[in-house]
Amino acid sequence: MKTTAVLALALILGTAACKPAGKDTGTTTAKVDVAAEESAIRAKETGWMDAYNKRDAAALAGQYEDDAGLAGPGMAIMTDAAARRAFLDGIAADPALKVDFASDRIIVAGSGDLASSRGHYTMTYTDPATKQPKTESGTYLTVYRKGADGKWQAAEDMTTPGRAAAPPPQ
Repeated sequence: MKTTAVLALALILGTAACKPAGKDTGTTTAKVDVAAEESAIRAKETGWMDAYNKRDAAALAGQYEDDAGLAGPGMAIMTDAAARRAFLDGIAADPALKVDFASDRIIVAGSGDLASSRGHYTMTYTDPATKQPKTESGTYLTVYRKGADGKWQAAEDMTTPGRAAAPPPQ
């Protein structure tokens, strides 16, 4: 009898959890304009690339939430603004710096407050070992969160060198 009651309760809770918002609760769910959000993220990434190529450390640091994670190969993840800023100051000061990147895929959550962008990049920088310009290509993945002000900020940003994946078919 106890098992039957537990199963019945689980079925009721499971069914209630599957009901679409707005049906019985009196609430409505706003429809997210996915195309507009994708466009906003693409525009943000264009501005971000411009900041790299202008060597603007303040604009680079401004792309991230306060507690965002930033990491690349062989690096410890930076999860505070001071560590990210010190790293970005160093990158921005590199006279060889040139960055080109573009998204191959953007996914916007149905809630409209989270998104991800996966793409490819090419970056030229001064190799610390040789003191010569070095060009690296690879893949990036950035997770964005939309702030109360309606602007997208990077919550997680990771890069990995190597051959970038081909974009998915459209």
